[in-house]
Amino acid sequence: MENINENNIVTVGGIIVSEPEFSHEIYDEKFYKFNIEIKRLSESSDILPIIVSERLLDLDTLKLGKIVNVEGQFRSYNQINDGKSKLILSIFAKEITEKEDSQEGILTLNDATITGYICKTPIYRKTPLGRDICDILLAVNRTYKKSDYIPCILWGRNAKFCEKIPVGTRVKVSGRIQSRKYEKKYEDGTSKEMTAYEISVAKFSLIEEEKED
Repeated sequence: MENINENNIVTVGGIIVSEPEFSHEIYDEKFYKFNIEIKRLSESSDILPIIVSERLLDLDTLKLGKIVNVEGQFRSYNQINDGKSKLILSIFAKEITEKEDSQEGILTLNDATITGYICKTPIYRKTPLGRDICDILLAVNRTYKKSDYIPCILWGRNAKFCEKIPVGTRVKVSGRIQSRKYEKKYEDGTSKEMTAYEISVAKFSLIEEEKED
């Protein structure tokens, strides 16, 4: 039996690097967006968007430079511009707590575990240095018969294993949410720097579906 509440669990910690700004409104409930910076074990960082309800906490407490712990889900929605659909990803906050900068590990906290169905044919390739990579897109069920579509990237033996997994297979992945810059080129020859968000998978497993009698 599928447990919707356990399909999508995210816990991250980092520094607030943008002031909350209005995102959208649903049934008279306003939601706001801000970014946090999460340190990697290397010298680089990930800048991740957080969506939070005005009813969750006093938005005036979300000041630049504050350190917060966010628990929630990695969610998506389709944004339509000029007839083209773009997948928008963010972390939907269910709980936010302020932390002291002396707390060890909070600035690098980045854990995501999701269970979903492979909804597009996996894209397998090798880097110029010969490293195996595979991109998958997971459809993750949530309440009210909605779904989130979460891009994931796998490396090494997990990437090679995923190459031939058929669409519709249910899997569980665990890893970290990363932000990645890329350059989008347009037909008129211009280009624009964009940011992609995805789960960099550390653990991967297949889930066998229970058969009905």
